[in-house]
Amino acid sequence: MKKGNIIIELTNISKEFDGNLVVEDFNLYVRKGEFITFLGPSGCGKTTTLRMIAGFEMPTQGSIMLNGEDITNLPPYKRPINTVFQRYALFPHLDVYDNVAFGLKLKKVKDIVKKNGEIKEIERKLTVKEIDEKVMKALKIVDLEEFETRDISTLSGGQQQRVAIARAIVNEPEILLLDEPLGALDLKMRKDMQLELKEMHKKLGITFIYVTHDQEEALTMSDTIVVMKDGIIQQIGTPTDIYNEPKNAFVADFIGESNIYNGTITGNKEVLFLNHVFECVDDFPKNEKVDVVIRPEDIFLMDEDKGMVKGKLVSKTFKGVYYEYVLMVGKNEVVIHDTKEYDIDQIMSIYIKPFDIHIMKKEFVSNVYEGYINKNNDVCFAEGEFECDVTQLIPNSHVDEEGYLVDEKGIKYDLTDADVKVEIGLKDIEIIDNEEDGNVSGEIVSIIYKGDHYQVIIRTEEYDDFVVDTEYTWNEFDKVSVKVPKECIKITLKHEVKNYVKD
Repeated sequence: MKKGNIIIELTNISKEFDGNLVVEDFNLYVRKGEFITFLGPSGCGKTTTLRMIAGFEMPTQGSIMLNGEDITNLPPYKRPINTVFQRYALFPHLDVYDNVAFGLKLKKVKDIVKKNGEIKEIERKLTVKEIDEKVMKALKIVDLEEFETRDISTLSGGQQQRVAIARAIVNEPEILLLDEPLGALDLKMRKDMQLELKEMHKKLGITFIYVTHDQEEALTMSDTIVVMKDGIIQQIGTPTDIYNEPKNAFVADFIGESNIYNGTITGNKEVLFLNHVFECVDDFPKNEKVDVVIRPEDIFLMDEDKGMVKGKLVSKTFKGVYYEYVLMVGKNEVVIHDTKEYDIDQIMSIYIKPFDIHIMKKEFVSNVYEGYINKNNDVCFAEGEFECDVTQLIPNSHVDEEGYLVDEKGIKYDLTDADVKVEIGLKDIEIIDNEEDGNVSGEIVSIIYKGDHYQVIIRTEEYDDFVVDTEYTWNEFDKVSVKVPKECIKITLKHEVKNYVKD
């Protein structure tokens, strides 16, 4: 984004709860009149960020500037910002009019008056006429101008949400925060309200900051989308940029449908995946391992001998305006969207334009941890104890009967509490569905399908992650444990080996 006409700016914002970092080094600026959306899975920090902008939470570090003034520690009622929540928070004993007017009746405004020849500033409450004009204007914007005497209980979910929006905008805030405001509505009403909200934004001309986990909402309504994961911004851009040019596999998987494969750069703008070398437009070093992303609509089905790669068409699903096909290329699934109808169980080929092959740096190549060796020569990391081969720390060494490491010269080493770097391959971790049977238990927080396998992230209670490539299907939020064979744990000393010579 180009800077200009900025209304709010967040700089190096972080937020901790009980020692857990839920928002980390968050940097963002928002232009006046912009519709910006925080998008990400549950628990990614988007609502916490919104609450810090509103003033309901204070940042652990960083600053929040509004129109060039620092409001980091300013209380909510002093900020020209209103919030619309998912659960409306309407007063059931008041009718529509009084719900919208509630804040206005408490509000005080400043007037400049001339008294006894002196000019003074006084505070006063709004008049009944002023309140009435503001309420009716807000109800007109949300298309409820004839509902002012209705009881809240007689309104539909969509109408109640519009009342909540009217109550928020009646105070004429500079920024309107919307925290999953459509979450309680059914699918059809959500879609209708998406269009209505976009129209309201145009009418009001104020800044909207919107929170959702629904990618369609974000793509439909936003000028700018901020994709978040684990409290960290993954990508900022227009809906078109986010969809067409995802920065990593997480964004590609979260926004729309994607085919994601492991690839290897074989030459100048050439990448190997699906057992074929494709031309691409991204430049990476030769032999680098990369993630390859292709959208289903960017793959063309062709006769068996006309395309780049052959496969068997194994599935066809009619989706209204297109068919969704699955072509098996070896063990890899290729999902394709095509308007033409083909018979399944036939051999076909695919064609992909270089521009439609998106290459991105691998987010995970291996699991790396900080750990230490305990008195039993196990390695401790990520809240667990794992058997390991400590002889890899010193070439040609062995462990004696007392548990000391002995090198080829007979020098003994006591490795108790020795700091080590631990590395484990993505395919070397076993996921176990019983929390008690592995080395460490945790919860599955992410699943990305990569053509012939799933990449799963398991998170422990203390927020340590295990990234696992597996052929087996799991579900998000499954409680599992992990197990790592002794021979798959690579360890290296962080300090010189002489520090551990036994006296």
